[in-house]
Amino acid sequence: IALVKDLLNKVDIPLFGICLGHQIIGLAMGGRTFKLAYGHRGLNHPCGTTGQVEITSQNHGFALDASSLSQVNMDVTHLNLNDRTVAAIAHRDRPVFGVQYHPEASPGPHDADHHFAHFVELMADRRCSVERITQYHYTSCHCVPGDWSHHRIAATDRFSKRGF
Repeated sequence: IALVKDLLNKVDIPLFGICLGHQIIGLAMGGRTFKLAYGHRGLNHPCGTTGQVEITSQNHGFALDASSLSQVNMDVTHLNLNDRTVAAIAHRDRPVFGVQYHPEASPGPHDADHHFAHFVELMADRRCSVERITQYHYTSCHCVPGDWSHHRIAATDRFSKRGF
């Protein structure tokens, strides 16, 4: 929790918390957690907002208290539609968000993939917005924020050389 607080206070880097990481982000921002009566376990937990539902995989016994997040700069972006507990949060002013469920488990199977795409876009925007010092010289990325297609091509080239 202390490390996340420190990161949030010092730098504007993208953070994406999954499950416990989601709770740690909430706690670092001043939120509170509570013990669930039975916990959320297994597949097929519907989470979302009005007009958008994701089928999720979950395995946790605690949840963030929504009322504790209203005083801090966090918005509740998704609810567990079974019991209306907090399923996802996002910082209002920084590239920080978290989900209580496991999008990498793909129970939907691709319902929650957009979280990873969003995180990659936040990282690419950050990379493009600052000059980077390499081991040998200064370089800078001259891309338009939000346009990370050249990063995707570089990653594809790197993976294709390995045979992926």
